[in-house]
Amino acid sequence: MKEYLDLVQYVLNNGTSRENRTGVSTISCFSYHYQVNIQEGYPLLTTKKVNFNALVHELLWYLSGESHIKNLKKVTSIWDDWADEEGRLETAYGRFWRRYPVPTSGIDGENWGKKWVSEDKETGQPVFDQIQYIIDILKEIKINPATPNRRRLVVSAWHPGNAAESRLPPCHYSFCFNVSDGKLNCHLTQRSGDIALGIPFNLACYSLLTTILAKETGYEPGHFAHTIIDAHIYENHVEGLNKQLERTPQKLPQVIIADKPLDELRFEDFTLENYNPAPGIKFEVAV
Repeated sequence: MKEYLDLVQYVLNNGTSRENRTGVSTISCFSYHYQVNIQEGYPLLTTKKVNFNALVHELLWYLSGESHIKNLKKVTSIWDDWADEEGRLETAYGRFWRRYPVPTSGIDGENWGKKWVSEDKETGQPVFDQIQYIIDILKEIKINPATPNRRRLVVSAWHPGNAAESRLPPCHYSFCFNVSDGKLNCHLTQRSGDIALGIPFNLACYSLLTTILAKETGYEPGHFAHTIIDAHIYENHVEGLNKQLERTPQKLPQVIIADKPLDELRFEDFTLENYNPAPGIKFEVAV
C-alpha cells in the first residue's frame, strides 16, 4: 500500500537516531498519521508477505480476554518473548479490552456502567467488558442516531498502574470508533510503532476488527486511521525496508468472515482471498 510506503519513506527522510531500551538504535519521528479506506480492499501489505494466519490468531486471542499465552503459543510464537515461564503477561491487550478492572475505592461520585460489569472468573473482582460495550452502543446508534454515547466509543488497553511496572506496556493503547454515513470507522492511537514488524500487523489487525464489528452491528466498514506517536525504524531494518520501497504495491486482497457473532468466531471462520504479495523479508525482533 502506498500509505505504508509513504510512512517508511517519511521516517527514513526525516527521522533522527535514538537509543532505546532494546540496545538497537532507531531512526525515529514524532507523530505520524495516515488512514486507509477499507472498502478498497483488506489492507494487508503486498510489498512483502504478512503472516495472515498469525494475525488472525492474535486478534482472536485479544478478543478472548486471556491474560496468558498458553493457548496462543500453540499456534504462533509472536508473544513468546514477553511472557513469563508460565505463559503469563504483565500486559495482555485483551485482558483490558474484555476485563478492565473496575475500581472499588468507593469514592463519592464514581459511577460505572453496570450493564457491562461482571465478576471476573479469574480474580473475583468486578471488570468492565469494553468490546461488548462498543457492540451494544453501535446497535443503539442504529435505533437512535442522536444517542449521547455516539462519540464515546473508546476502548483503552492502558492501565497506568500496570504500565508503570510492565516489561512491555501496550504500544497500541487506545482506539475509538466513529459512525459516519452508515460506515464504521476506527482510529487507533499508538505510543510506539515498529514500522517494519509491528505496523503491518497493527494496520491489518484493527482493520479486521473494524470489519468484524461492522458485520456484527449492521454497518459497512469505512476507514481505518492511525496515529503513531513515536514512529521508528530499527537500524537493522533499514535494508529490508529499502527493498520494500523498490517494490510496486499490488491489488489488495479481500477477507471473508463467517456470519457468526463476534464471540463465536474461530480461526477457520476467516478466509483470505486474492492475496498475491511479494516474498517475505526477514526482520529481527528487538526485545
